Amino acid sequence: MAVKGLRKPLFASALREAIHEGLTRRNIARDMLSGLVVGIIALPLSMALAIATGMPPQTGLYTAMIAGFIAALCGGSRVQVTGPTAAFVVILAPIVSEHGPETLLLASFLAGLILLAIGLARMGKLVEFIPYPVTAGFTIGIAVTIALIQLKDFFGLTIDQAPESNWERVSALASSWRTWQRGDTLIGVVTLGALIAWGRSAVGRRIPAALVVLPAVTLLAAWMSSMGADWTCATIDSRFGTLIDGQLEGGIPRELPGFHWLWGTGAEMPRLDFEHLKTLVTLAIAIALLGAIESLLSAVIADGVTGGRHNPDGELVGQGIANMIAPWFGGFAATGALARTAANIRAGASSPIAAMTHAVFVLIAIVFLAPALGWLPMASMAALLLVIAKNMADFRYCAFVVRTGPRGDAVVLVASAALTVGFDMVIAVFVGVVLAAFIFMRRMAELSGVDLVAADGETGVAAPEGVLLYRVRGPLFFGAAQRAMQLLRTDGAARCAIIDLSQVPMIDATGLVNLESAVDRLWRAGVPVVLAAATPAVRKALGGARFPWEEEGAVFAPSVAAAIQMALKHTKGAFDDPIT
Repeated sequence: MAVKGLRKPLFASALREAIHEGLTRRNIARDMLSGLVVGIIALPLSMALAIATGMPPQTGLYTAMIAGFIAALCGGSRVQVTGPTAAFVVILAPIVSEHGPETLLLASFLAGLILLAIGLARMGKLVEFIPYPVTAGFTIGIAVTIALIQLKDFFGLTIDQAPESNWERVSALASSWRTWQRGDTLIGVVTLGALIAWGRSAVGRRIPAALVVLPAVTLLAAWMSSMGADWTCATIDSRFGTLIDGQLEGGIPRELPGFHWLWGTGAEMPRLDFEHLKTLVTLAIAIALLGAIESLLSAVIADGVTGGRHNPDGELVGQGIANMIAPWFGGFAATGALARTAANIRAGASSPIAAMTHAVFVLIAIVFLAPALGWLPMASMAALLLVIAKNMADFRYCAFVVRTGPRGDAVVLVASAALTVGFDMVIAVFVGVVLAAFIFMRRMAELSGVDLVAADGETGVAAPEGVLLYRVRGPLFFGAAQRAMQLLRTDGAARCAIIDLSQVPMIDATGLVNLESAVDRLWRAGVPVVLAAATPAVRKALGGARFPWEEEGAVFAPSVAAAIQMALKHTKGAFDDPIT
């Protein structure tokens, strides 16, 4: 029997809970069917995301297969689907271009270790402190970056060196515009239009667009290639190859990755001196930060749809274990994928068996469909990611915030988006959270203040002549305490001051110092002070303040009415019977 208020066990995975509650054959069959649907969606998407990252397409399949299965097995969400995601492209692509695939695999492993540590420390709730304008802003920035990366393959452009920043990408796209290929461009435009049209149709809600559109454009590309070299499109087969038994074979290898050290057989071990290790840890922190944010936000949104409740710490533990194991089998960083999770829910999933089935389907596809997957045009992969980029950005919410929302939220959103595009996601999140914190503190400071009132608000008892009754409202924290306490003033006719703290929910060290100064200022003016109706939390904090109560003339009263009764019995000077 569960006891209310106790935390869930950390290793009580969602699968274990589902089994404990009971899984019927009908539920298992429905979950397996959902997994097949999601697997069909994940198949081309995983390859496209790997290509966008700068990795061979099969590494995306390995990531979906290994990380997807382990995260479902160990994670804390019943319907979450894990795999490579578009948001990771912004971080992972520069790692591959600047440091190489081996560094990406090592960074993915370390990121998993960090995620595991965060989950074990039960810090999963911290993601709730990231404001939505920050996440919406960097999501738009990520979408813009993904779109810029895909334009090269969409138009068949030739770019000699992979750009490292968006500014360099724009410059490279502009300088290589004359190298565009009509075949790639036509396939890209047709795929993009068909994906959007299918997604908006009624049948698109039941049958994934990629399942119908990608095979169709693959056949179209094969027919176009028979018309001559000018209409030939780049495909996975022509772009990627794998060295097997000393021979380079195009496309996706049927062989599954064996258990090997992170950088694979025959590859050189990356340098692990201090500078490289420092870079590696920095990259791993960035991957872990984005992985935690995206996984938990996806799980929260899934809970809102299903009415369930995930275990955030358990989910981070599952994601950490998945990211630690996947690189040993050729995969890279993975996280909860919102689009695939939403498709999983729509297909009727109710347990992690669906996500595990999706991973098994990817495994089967590698073994039996590898040659056919190599025929997919690169331009169609780019078009698929352009649609993903469009769908992941909540432009409607952003337009609402910019037009009619609070100005502070609009500043945070625009700054987060601009910094993500101009620099990177880590800087955008850091600056966005700091900006949001400052704006929040300013809003809280505006709510805090001091009012001189005539009577107790609850009982209606009026303050007697010569007694000043001040009501403090709002939190007394460092952003508001000084301004609020400066409003405590008196005149020569005052014989006593009552400070009503009933509407003060919290007080920090700065608030204590300023309250002490206000009491001292009143006492030096010859006015004793009664602190009335403090909440238990505030009263506890005041107990540690430097108030020499009887000497300085400040006392506590349990209510404003009691404080008024005390004021009636005393005149200027110390109180006879202070209430402590």
